[in-house]
Amino acid sequence: MNSYFADMHIHIGRDMYGKPVKITASKTLTLTNILEEASRNKGIDIIGVIDCHAPAVQQEIKQLINAGRAYELQDGGIRFENVVLVLGSEIEIYDENCQGPIHILAFFPTLSKIEVFSEWLAMNMKNITLSSQRYYGSAKGLQYKVKELEGLFIPAHVFTPFKSLYGKGVIKSLREVFDPDLIDGIELGLSSDTNMADQISELHDYTFLTNSDAHSLPKIAREYQEITMLEPSFKEFNWSLHRVAGREIKRNFGMNPQLGKYHTTVCSSCLKELPVNALACKSCGCEKIIKGVFDRIQELDDGKFNSKNRPPYLYQVPLEYLPSLGPKTMQKLLHRFGTEMNVIHHASIEQLRQVVPEKLAHSIIQLREGELRIHAGGGGRYGSIETS
Repeated sequence: MNSYFADMHIHIGRDMYGKPVKITASKTLTLTNILEEASRNKGIDIIGVIDCHAPAVQQEIKQLINAGRAYELQDGGIRFENVVLVLGSEIEIYDENCQGPIHILAFFPTLSKIEVFSEWLAMNMKNITLSSQRYYGSAKGLQYKVKELEGLFIPAHVFTPFKSLYGKGVIKSLREVFDPDLIDGIELGLSSDTNMADQISELHDYTFLTNSDAHSLPKIAREYQEITMLEPSFKEFNWSLHRVAGREIKRNFGMNPQLGKYHTTVCSSCLKELPVNALACKSCGCEKIIKGVFDRIQELDDGKFNSKNRPPYLYQVPLEYLPSLGPKTMQKLLHRFGTEMNVIHHASIEQLRQVVPEKLAHSIIQLREGELRIHAGGGGRYGSIETS
Protein backbone atom coordinates (compact mmCIF):
# COMPACT_ATOMS: atom_id res chain seq x y z
CA MET A 1 0.00 0.00 0.00
CA ASN A 2 1.01 3.66 -0.16
CA SER A 3 1.02 5.75 3.01
CA TYR A 4 1.51 9.46 3.63
CA PHE A 5 3.89 10.66 6.38
CA ALA A 6 4.48 14.12 7.85
CA ASP A 7 5.94 15.35 11.13
CA MET A 8 5.10 18.19 13.45
CA HIS A 9 5.54 19.80 16.81
CA ILE A 10 3.01 19.90 19.62
CA HIS A 11 5.32 21.68 18.69
CA ILE A 12 4.19 7.97 5.57
CA GLY A 13 2.41 6.90 0.73
CA ARG A 14 0.17 3.87 -0.49
CA ASP A 15 0.87 0.32 0.69
CA MET A 16 1.87 -2.37 -1.78
CA TYR A 17 -1.40 -4.22 -1.65
CA GLY A 18 -4.10 -1.82 -0.60
CA LYS A 19 -5.57 1.63 -0.21
CA PRO A 20 -3.69 4.93 -0.07
CA VAL A 21 -1.91 5.75 3.21
CA LYS A 22 -1.03 9.35 4.15
CA ILE A 23 1.12 11.25 6.87
CA THR A 24 1.58 14.81 8.03
CA ALA A 25 -2.27 21.66 13.94
CA SER A 26 -7.36 26.39 15.46
CA LYS A 27 -7.72 23.94 18.40
CA THR A 28 -5.35 23.75 21.35
CA LEU A 29 -2.18 22.04 20.21
CA THR A 30 -2.40 18.81 22.18
CA LEU A 31 -1.31 15.37 21.04
CA THR A 32 -4.92 14.16 20.85
CA ASN A 33 -5.99 17.12 18.70
CA ILE A 34 -3.03 16.55 16.38
CA LEU A 35 -3.92 12.89 15.93
CA GLU A 36 -7.60 13.69 15.35
CA GLU A 37 -6.74 16.39 12.79
CA ALA A 38 -4.34 14.09 10.92
CA SER A 39 -6.75 11.16 10.95
CA ARG A 40 -10.07 12.91 10.28
CA ASN A 41 -9.29 16.00 8.20
CA LYS A 42 -5.88 15.68 6.58
CA GLY A 43 -6.07 12.12 5.29
CA ILE A 44 -2.64 11.30 6.68
CA ASP A 45 -1.70 7.69 7.48
CA ILE A 46 1.36 8.17 9.67
CA ILE A 47 2.54 11.20 11.59
CA GLY A 48 5.72 11.83 13.54
CA VAL A 49 5.26 14.09 16.56
CA ILE A 50 8.64 15.36 17.67
CA ASP A 51 7.81 16.34 21.26
CA CYS A 52 7.30 12.78 22.46
CA HIS A 53 10.39 13.00 24.67
CA ALA A 54 8.41 15.31 27.00
CA PRO A 55 6.91 13.51 30.04
CA ALA A 56 3.55 15.27 29.62
CA VAL A 57 3.22 14.01 26.04
CA GLN A 58 4.15 10.49 27.07
CA GLN A 59 1.49 10.68 29.80
CA GLU A 60 -1.14 11.73 27.25
CA ILE A 61 -0.18 8.76 25.06
CA LYS A 62 -0.61 6.41 28.01
CA GLN A 63 -4.02 7.95 28.78
CA LEU A 64 -5.15 7.29 25.20
CA ILE A 65 -3.94 3.70 25.43
CA ASN A 66 -5.59 3.14 28.83
CA ALA A 67 -8.85 4.58 27.48
CA GLY A 68 -8.77 2.13 24.57
CA ARG A 69 -8.38 4.90 21.97
CA ALA A 70 -4.86 3.90 20.94
CA TYR A 71 -2.58 0.88 21.03
CA GLU A 72 1.03 0.01 20.29
CA LEU A 73 1.83 -1.88 17.10
CA GLN A 74 4.05 -4.94 17.06
CA ASP A 75 6.26 -3.37 14.38
CA GLY A 76 6.49 -0.05 16.20
CA GLY A 77 4.32 3.03 16.31
CA ILE A 78 0.98 3.73 17.99
CA ARG A 79 -2.30 3.34 16.18
CA PHE A 80 -4.98 6.02 16.78
CA GLU A 81 -8.09 5.79 14.58
CA ASN A 82 -6.82 6.01 10.97
CA VAL A 83 -3.35 7.32 11.76
CA VAL A 84 -0.15 5.81 13.20
CA LEU A 85 1.95 7.93 15.54
CA VAL A 86 5.73 7.63 15.27
CA LEU A 87 7.36 8.78 18.49
CA GLY A 88 9.88 11.53 17.81
CA SER A 89 12.07 14.18 19.36
CA GLU A 90 13.64 17.33 17.91
CA ILE A 91 16.91 18.28 19.61
CA GLU A 92 19.38 21.14 19.26
CA ILE A 93 23.07 20.24 19.06
CA TYR A 94 25.94 22.71 19.51
CA ASP A 95 29.12 20.84 20.38
CA GLU A 96 32.78 21.84 19.94
CA ASN A 97 32.72 20.78 16.28
CA CYS A 98 29.67 22.85 15.31
CA GLN A 99 29.97 26.31 13.81
CA GLY A 100 26.44 26.99 15.05
CA PRO A 101 23.42 25.12 16.47
CA ILE A 102 21.91 22.21 14.51
CA HIS A 103 18.45 20.68 14.87
CA ILE A 104 18.03 16.93 14.44
CA LEU A 105 15.07 14.54 14.55
CA ALA A 106 15.14 11.21 16.39
CA PHE A 107 12.33 8.66 16.02
CA PHE A 108 11.84 5.56 18.20
CA PRO A 109 9.82 2.36 17.71
CA THR A 110 8.15 2.04 21.12
CA LEU A 111 7.02 4.06 24.10
CA SER A 112 9.46 2.18 26.34
CA LYS A 113 12.40 3.09 24.07
CA ILE A 114 11.62 6.81 24.04
CA GLU A 115 11.07 6.75 27.80
CA VAL A 116 14.62 5.43 28.25
CA PHE A 117 15.83 8.08 25.82
CA SER A 118 14.03 10.80 27.81
CA GLU A 119 15.66 9.66 31.06
CA TRP A 120 19.08 9.89 29.40
CA LEU A 121 18.26 13.18 27.69
CA ALA A 122 17.15 14.76 30.97
CA MET A 123 20.71 14.36 32.26
CA ASN A 124 22.05 16.27 29.24
CA MET A 125 19.42 19.01 28.89
CA LYS A 126 18.19 21.88 31.07
CA ASN A 127 14.45 21.53 30.39
CA ILE A 128 13.19 18.32 28.82
CA THR A 129 9.58 19.50 28.98
CA LEU A 130 10.14 21.94 26.10
CA SER A 131 10.56 21.36 22.38
CA SER A 132 13.88 21.64 20.51
CA GLN A 133 15.98 22.23 23.60
CA ARG A 134 19.80 22.38 23.65
CA TYR A 135 21.52 19.04 24.24
CA TYR A 136 24.78 19.33 26.16
CA GLY A 137 26.96 16.62 24.72
CA SER A 138 28.62 15.61 21.48
CA ALA A 139 26.71 15.18 18.22
CA LYS A 140 28.17 11.73 17.69
CA GLY A 141 27.36 10.77 21.29
CA LEU A 142 23.72 11.59 20.56
CA GLN A 143 23.87 9.50 17.39
CA TYR A 144 25.26 6.54 19.32
CA LYS A 145 22.47 6.78 21.94
CA VAL A 146 19.72 6.97 19.33
CA LYS A 147 21.12 3.90 17.57
CA GLU A 148 21.54 2.02 20.86
CA LEU A 149 17.77 2.42 21.31
CA GLU A 150 17.02 1.30 17.72
CA GLY A 151 16.02 4.79 16.68
CA LEU A 152 16.28 6.82 13.48
CA PHE A 153 18.57 9.85 13.25
CA ILE A 154 17.64 12.58 10.73
CA PRO A 155 19.13 16.08 10.46
CA ALA A 156 16.22 18.54 10.30
CA HIS A 157 15.45 21.36 7.79
CA VAL A 158 19.11 21.14 6.80
CA PHE A 159 19.45 24.41 4.82
CA THR A 160 17.54 26.85 7.04
CA PRO A 161 19.80 29.83 7.86
CA PHE A 162 19.34 29.31 11.59
CA LYS A 163 19.83 26.13 13.63
CA SER A 164 20.47 23.71 10.82
CA LEU A 165 23.22 21.48 9.44
CA TYR A 166 24.28 23.55 6.43
CA GLY A 167 22.71 26.85 7.43
CA LYS A 168 24.85 27.33 10.55
CA GLY A 169 26.29 24.02 11.72
CA VAL A 170 29.09 23.22 9.29
CA ILE A 171 31.35 25.04 6.90
CA LYS A 172 31.19 22.54 4.06
CA SER A 173 30.47 18.93 5.10
CA LEU A 174 28.24 17.00 7.51
CA ARG A 175 31.34 14.93 8.37
CA GLU A 176 32.57 17.91 10.38
CA VAL A 177 29.96 17.04 13.02
CA PHE A 178 28.26 13.68 12.33
CA ASP A 179 29.09 10.06 11.60
CA PRO A 180 27.60 9.81 8.09
CA ASP A 181 26.90 6.08 8.51
CA LEU A 182 24.51 6.79 11.41
CA ILE A 183 22.23 9.13 9.44
CA ASP A 184 18.97 7.57 8.19
CA GLY A 185 17.65 10.38 6.03
CA ILE A 186 17.79 14.11 5.31
CA GLU A 187 14.89 16.49 5.94
CA LEU A 188 15.00 19.21 3.29
CA GLY A 189 12.89 21.96 4.86
CA LEU A 190 10.42 24.33 3.22
CA SER A 191 12.88 26.45 1.24
CA SER A 192 14.53 23.71 -0.85
CA ASP A 193 13.57 20.76 -3.01
CA THR A 194 15.17 17.58 -4.36
CA ASN A 195 16.92 19.20 -7.32
CA MET A 196 18.45 21.87 -5.12
CA ALA A 197 19.72 19.42 -2.49
CA ASP A 198 21.11 17.01 -5.09
CA GLN A 199 23.75 19.58 -6.04
CA ILE A 200 25.64 18.38 -2.93
CA SER A 201 27.30 15.02 -3.57
CA GLU A 202 27.55 13.86 0.07
CA LEU A 203 23.73 13.80 0.19
CA HIS A 204 23.28 11.61 -2.88
CA ASP A 205 22.97 8.31 -0.99
CA TYR A 206 20.42 9.54 1.56
CA THR A 207 16.65 9.43 1.26
CA PHE A 208 15.12 12.93 1.25
CA LEU A 209 12.16 13.71 3.50
CA THR A 210 9.69 16.52 2.97
CA ASN A 211 8.04 17.05 6.33
CA SER A 212 5.69 19.83 7.32
CA ASP A 213 7.42 20.81 10.61
CA ALA A 214 3.95 22.10 11.51
CA HIS A 215 3.50 24.30 14.57
CA SER A 216 -0.29 24.54 14.19
CA LEU A 217 -3.12 22.21 13.20
CA PRO A 218 -3.84 23.86 9.80
CA LYS A 219 -0.23 23.42 8.71
CA ILE A 220 -0.22 19.64 9.13
CA ALA A 221 0.56 18.05 5.74
CA ARG A 222 1.67 21.19 3.94
CA GLU A 223 4.58 18.86 3.11
CA TYR A 224 4.75 15.08 3.30
CA GLN A 225 5.86 11.99 1.42
CA GLU A 226 4.06 9.09 -0.20
CA ILE A 227 5.67 5.82 0.85
CA THR A 228 5.40 2.30 -0.48
CA MET A 229 5.01 -0.03 2.51
CA LEU A 230 2.98 -3.03 3.57
CA GLU A 231 1.28 -1.11 6.36
CA PRO A 232 1.96 2.04 8.38
CA SER A 233 4.46 1.23 11.17
CA PHE A 234 7.86 2.30 12.46
CA LYS A 235 9.57 -0.74 10.95
CA GLU A 236 8.08 -0.12 7.51
CA PHE A 237 9.02 3.56 7.71
CA ASN A 238 12.58 2.59 8.61
CA TRP A 239 12.75 0.13 5.73
CA SER A 240 11.45 2.75 3.30
CA LEU A 241 14.26 5.14 4.27
CA HIS A 242 16.79 2.44 3.42
CA ARG A 243 14.88 1.01 0.43
CA VAL A 244 14.53 -2.50 1.86
CA ALA A 245 12.44 -5.19 0.12
CA GLY A 246 10.57 -2.80 -2.15
CA ARG A 247 9.76 -0.24 0.51
CA GLU A 248 10.65 3.28 -0.61
CA ILE A 249 9.62 6.90 -0.84
CA LYS A 250 7.41 6.95 -3.90
CA ARG A 251 6.79 10.70 -4.19
CA ASN A 252 7.71 13.81 -2.21
CA PHE A 253 5.06 16.49 -1.83
CA GLY A 254 6.40 19.91 -0.88
CA MET A 255 5.72 23.57 -1.25
CA ASN A 256 7.46 25.41 -4.02
CA PRO A 257 10.74 26.43 -2.31
CA GLN A 258 10.01 30.08 -3.12
CA LEU A 259 7.11 29.90 -0.63
CA GLY A 260 9.50 28.98 2.19
CA LYS A 261 10.59 31.55 4.78
CA TYR A 262 14.26 31.52 3.84
CA HIS A 263 14.52 30.95 0.09
CA THR A 264 16.12 34.28 -0.88
CA THR A 265 18.90 36.38 0.65
CA VAL A 266 17.42 39.48 2.30
CA CYS A 267 18.18 42.37 4.64
CA SER A 268 17.28 41.33 8.18
CA SER A 269 15.74 44.75 8.89
CA CYS A 270 13.57 45.65 5.88
CA LEU A 271 13.57 42.20 4.18
CA LYS A 272 14.58 43.67 0.84
CA GLU A 273 16.03 41.01 -1.48
CA LEU A 274 19.80 41.34 -1.81
CA PRO A 275 22.64 39.73 -3.73
CA VAL A 276 24.50 37.13 -1.68
CA ASN A 277 27.72 39.20 -1.65
CA ALA A 278 26.04 42.37 -0.33
CA LEU A 279 27.77 43.95 2.67
CA ALA A 280 24.88 46.24 3.55
CA CYS A 281 21.31 46.97 2.45
CA LYS A 282 21.12 49.86 -0.02
CA SER A 283 17.59 50.68 1.16
CA CYS A 284 18.09 50.98 4.92
CA GLY A 285 21.82 50.61 5.48
CA CYS A 286 21.51 47.56 7.74
CA GLU A 287 24.64 45.40 7.65
CA LYS A 288 22.97 42.21 8.88
CA ILE A 289 22.18 39.97 5.92
CA ILE A 290 20.21 36.71 6.12
CA LYS A 291 21.58 34.37 3.49
CA GLY A 292 18.89 32.50 1.58
CA VAL A 293 18.78 28.75 1.05
CA PHE A 294 19.18 29.12 -2.71
CA ASP A 295 22.45 31.03 -2.34
CA ARG A 296 23.78 28.76 0.42
CA ILE A 297 23.29 25.71 -1.79
CA GLN A 298 25.21 27.43 -4.59
CA GLU A 299 28.12 27.75 -2.16
CA LEU A 300 27.95 24.05 -1.31
CA ASP A 301 27.52 22.87 -4.91
CA ASP A 302 30.52 20.66 -5.74
CA GLY A 303 29.63 20.13 -9.40
CA LYS A 304 28.57 16.51 -8.95
CA PHE A 305 24.81 16.53 -9.50
CA ASN A 306 23.07 13.28 -8.56
CA SER A 307 22.44 11.12 -11.63
CA LYS A 308 20.46 8.50 -9.67
CA ASN A 309 16.71 8.43 -9.96
CA ARG A 310 14.93 10.31 -7.19
CA PRO A 311 11.22 10.03 -6.50
CA PRO A 312 9.18 12.74 -8.22
CA TYR A 313 8.99 15.96 -6.20
CA LEU A 314 5.50 17.41 -6.58
CA TYR A 315 4.86 21.01 -5.63
CA GLN A 316 1.86 21.43 -3.36
CA VAL A 317 0.38 24.62 -1.96
CA PRO A 318 -1.83 24.28 1.15
CA LEU A 319 -5.32 25.70 0.78
CA GLU A 320 -4.65 28.18 3.59
CA TYR A 321 -2.43 30.12 1.17
CA LEU A 322 -5.51 31.13 -0.79
CA PRO A 323 -6.53 34.54 0.67
CA SER A 324 -10.18 34.10 -0.32
CA LEU A 325 -10.61 30.74 1.44
CA GLY A 326 -11.83 31.16 5.03
CA PRO A 327 -12.60 28.64 7.80
CA LYS A 328 -16.28 28.20 6.85
CA THR A 329 -15.43 27.50 3.22
CA MET A 330 -12.74 25.07 4.32
CA GLN A 331 -15.32 23.16 6.39
CA LYS A 332 -17.61 22.97 3.36
CA LEU A 333 -14.80 21.49 1.30
CA LEU A 334 -13.89 18.98 4.00
CA HIS A 335 -17.54 17.98 4.39
CA ARG A 336 -17.84 17.39 0.64
CA PHE A 337 -14.45 15.82 -0.16
CA GLY A 338 -13.39 14.26 3.13
CA THR A 339 -9.79 15.50 3.42
CA GLU A 340 -7.68 18.47 2.34
CA MET A 341 -5.56 16.10 0.23
CA ASN A 342 -8.62 15.19 -1.83
CA VAL A 343 -9.36 18.88 -2.44
CA ILE A 344 -5.78 19.74 -3.40
CA HIS A 345 -5.11 16.77 -5.66
CA HIS A 346 -8.28 15.04 -6.80
CA ALA A 347 -11.47 17.15 -6.87
CA SER A 348 -12.42 18.19 -10.42
CA ILE A 349 -13.31 21.73 -11.38
CA GLU A 350 -16.93 20.64 -11.83
CA GLN A 351 -17.04 19.14 -8.32
CA LEU A 352 -15.44 22.21 -6.78
CA ARG A 353 -17.95 24.54 -8.49
CA GLN A 354 -20.74 22.73 -6.62
CA VAL A 355 -19.21 23.77 -3.26
CA VAL A 356 -17.35 27.07 -3.74
CA PRO A 357 -17.58 30.13 -6.03
CA GLU A 358 -16.25 29.85 -9.57
CA LYS A 359 -13.19 32.06 -8.96
CA LEU A 360 -12.11 30.07 -5.91
CA ALA A 361 -12.62 26.76 -7.73
CA HIS A 362 -10.30 27.97 -10.49
CA SER A 363 -7.75 29.15 -7.93
CA ILE A 364 -7.63 25.66 -6.39
CA ILE A 365 -7.03 24.11 -9.81
CA GLN A 366 -4.34 26.72 -10.55
CA LEU A 367 -2.67 25.83 -7.25
CA ARG A 368 -2.66 22.19 -8.31
CA GLU A 369 -1.14 22.96 -11.68
CA GLY A 370 1.42 25.49 -10.44
CA GLU A 371 0.01 28.37 -12.46
CA LEU A 372 -0.17 31.04 -9.76
CA ARG A 373 2.52 33.70 -9.45
CA ILE A 374 4.77 33.45 -6.39
CA HIS A 375 6.55 36.19 -4.45
CA ALA A 376 9.58 34.46 -2.91
CA GLY A 377 10.03 34.40 0.85
CA GLY A 378 13.12 35.27 2.85
CA GLY A 379 14.38 36.37 6.25
CA GLY A 380 11.62 34.54 8.15
CA ARG A 381 8.75 35.76 5.96
CA TYR A 382 6.87 33.17 3.95
CA GLY A 383 6.46 33.61 0.22
CA SER A 384 3.01 34.48 -1.08
CA ILE A 385 0.87 33.73 -4.10
CA GLU A 386 -1.27 35.91 -6.34
CA THR A 387 -4.74 34.82 -7.41
CA SER A 388 -6.14 36.17 -10.64
